[in-house]
Amino acid sequence: MPTNEQRRASAKRKLERQLERRAQQARRRRLLTIVGGSIGALLVVALVGYSVWYANHNKNDKATAAAAESSAAADSTTTSAAPAEPTQLPPLPLFKPSADVGANCLYPPSPELASKPAKPPRTGRVPTDPATVSASMVTSEGRIGLLLDNAKSPCTVNSFANLAQQGFFDDTKCHRLTTSPTLGVLQCGDPKGDGTGGPGYQFGNEYPTDQYAPDDPALHHPVIYPRGTLAMANAGPGTNSSQFFMVYKDSQLPPEYTVFGTIQDDGLATLDKIAQAGVSGGGEDGAPATEVTIKSVLLD
Repeated sequence: MPTNEQRRASAKRKLERQLERRAQQARRRRLLTIVGGSIGALLVVALVGYSVWYANHNKNDKATAAAAESSAAADSTTTSAAPAEPTQLPPLPLFKPSADVGANCLYPPSPELASKPAKPPRTGRVPTDPATVSASMVTSEGRIGLLLDNAKSPCTVNSFANLAQQGFFDDTKCHRLTTSPTLGVLQCGDPKGDGTGGPGYQFGNEYPTDQYAPDDPALHHPVIYPRGTLAMANAGPGTNSSQFFMVYKDSQLPPEYTVFGTIQDDGLATLDKIAQAGVSGGGEDGAPATEVTIKSVLLD
């Protein structure tokens, strides 16, 4: 039978074991609390980080989409705003008859003296009938038949016919040939042969210039002067004199050069031959490689 001392020792060991178990349980609880808190904190941090990332990612996606839409809109605006290159320039405007055509033809003296003696044509009203007048130009390279448009540009035809009847164009050289992609012309009518000569008088523009208001911007925009056009050369408004050019291929020019006739098929064949020989010394503008001299211009 255990003694009192043995029972006390047994009770003491039992109490020590209970205290140890309680201490272990307390340590486990503290550890779980710490671990749980850490995990919770980590979850909170992760959740916050994810929220921030998601918000930023979503924001960037929206910004990227907005930028793409903006860029597409900008591209669309640029595409639609940029003027398309015209596939074809407008032709010469349709002629609108006016009572003023040929009503007051004036030929005042030019600043330059006549490079070959010539009398100015009659002034005032000139007839517009017949509507066309045929003429024959004989050159060193062949014949060039012309049909002068007296109905549209009577003041110009009046001057050209006057100079032709005086022999002003006889034995003069065609001093300029242009063979650029947008301009194909042979220019003649200067007795000096260098582009500076004239008859000592000048006059204003007619068709197609007179189809525009003086302040119309379209007056300075290119149109097509078609192959076969006969037109006056000038150095600005009101400076027409004796120099003219013949268009052998569709050419781009502002409507600031008076059209006063057309070139017949025989003349176009002659011009084609001259143009094929090219410009003297190469290039696209200058004296013709084949010298061209006008022998005579006669009204038919």
